[in-house]
Amino acid sequence: MRRAVSLALVVACLAALVQWSHAQFRRGRGEPESFERGNVPQWELEPKFKKDCFTFVRVKYRSTINRSSYAWWTDYPDADLNLSWRLHQLTSMKVDPNGKVIELTDKELFDYPFIFMSGVPAIVLSDEEITLLRRYLLTGGFLMVDDFWGEAHWRYFYREVIKRVFPDREPEELPIDHPIFHCVFPLKEKPQIPNVGFAMRYRETGITWEVADGQTPHYRGIKDAKGRLMMLICHNTDLGDGWEEEATDPYYFTEFSEKKAYPLGINIIFYVMTH
Repeated sequence: MRRAVSLALVVACLAALVQWSHAQFRRGRGEPESFERGNVPQWELEPKFKKDCFTFVRVKYRSTINRSSYAWWTDYPDADLNLSWRLHQLTSMKVDPNGKVIELTDKELFDYPFIFMSGVPAIVLSDEEITLLRRYLLTGGFLMVDDFWGEAHWRYFYREVIKRVFPDREPEELPIDHPIFHCVFPLKEKPQIPNVGFAMRYRETGITWEVADGQTPHYRGIKDAKGRLMMLICHNTDLGDGWEEEATDPYYFTEFSEKKAYPLGINIIFYVMTH
């Protein structure tokens, strides 16, 4: 599979993390009818990089529940745009400014080495989509899954996606010394990022888990036969809200976006694109 960026990625000075600029967006409760950039800065790719850049690709899928946290558009488009902007701003990576939304049945799926799913507790995939996702992952693609909480949601995703895609493989918890946690920004612990509303309600107590049986953040991986990480499942955490809601409140930005969500997001993409 063609890689979207060169293997060499030079990261800007880590001190630049404290120089974030904030963005604001329109927020809707239902599936977005149109793409709005809001205040996220625009940039232009040089023509020679238009087909050789990193593109944040979100997967569109059906759900049994059509609302935020249970549908493909959870945290969209804010999370996608903000993370793309930070990658462009803080690294030498060539990044598509707009990102992309595709379905697993789209032929262009195989043009992109990185795809993202959010809001998966009610996901519904057809047999065709399962087959295509398996082929995509086994031929060099990578899937990041984010933002679902508690054991009931884990069991559902495990049954409806993981075991249908890979009946002969089991997800394994990544240890804190895995390169994903320190390949660019060193993280001392596996971060747990709550949604912004929850974080603000429980600011004084320091509680970061959104459900009683979701106190431990999990980062589980599935590898291919050669040991390449094909899928990263971020459970009991919400990196997408850390990207989406960076401008909502200074406390949330400082404690969750700046310290956790962006560093780990950049680490994940750097690791995927260089291994």
